[in-house]
Amino acid sequence: MNNSAVNTGRLLGAGLRALLVLTLVCGVLYPLAVTGVAQALFPAKANSSELKDPATGEVVGSELIGQSYNLPLKNAEDTPRADLRWFQPRPANGLGANSVNTQYELILSGATNLSGDSGAVDGKCPARLSAYPTEEERATLCYKVLSARQAVIEDNSVNGYTVEPSDVPAEAVTSSGSGLDPHISPAYAELQTHRVAARNHLDVAAVDRLVAEHTDGRTLGFLGEPRVNVLKLNLALKSLVAKE
Repeated sequence: MNNSAVNTGRLLGAGLRALLVLTLVCGVLYPLAVTGVAQALFPAKANSSELKDPATGEVVGSELIGQSYNLPLKNAEDTPRADLRWFQPRPANGLGANSVNTQYELILSGATNLSGDSGAVDGKCPARLSAYPTEEERATLCYKVLSARQAVIEDNSVNGYTVEPSDVPAEAVTSSGSGLDPHISPAYAELQTHRVAARNHLDVAAVDRLVAEHTDGRTLGFLGEPRVNVLKLNLALKSLVAKE
């Protein structure tokens, strides 16, 4: 009986020592080492890839998370209108309404979960929007895509430059899976240059150069597609407007 108690005590002691050692190594030393290496070698990425306004030095967002550029809501409006002085990101139809923490207005991301044939007739979306759409039609993917395309055409067609339906790229009318994609394609950025130039009283060529300077190529030369980070581009646009 005494030997059994002694052996049990030894096993408990060994288990406790192993728990303390593993907690120290895996729960303290390893996280500190990884954090130290990340801060030393990749400080920007380790700190949320924050972007600062060059004029004020204030953090305005992360290059990894998209954000909207809208006008303040007016009394009769349910949804804000796009602020057309700025380059616009992808639609954020996948964003969920936040009812968890209204004080900090956290964004809940997610997909629309609408199927590819939502609202389609014989496998195709209608050629144009219905004049009097029902609530059921408004909730379909076809209606959302056609509405977004019409808005892109109307917003970006300015004096001397008309956007055709075939000019509108896919990501201009569809949200990403998370709704937080920070990038657009160079084609969508270039489609917006005439409108941005007109709204900010800038030369179109200067805005085109801005887009070219902020176009990132494929990762390692072959992964992914060329892309433009909208927040970085708009920060550069703000600096350009301030100089004019």
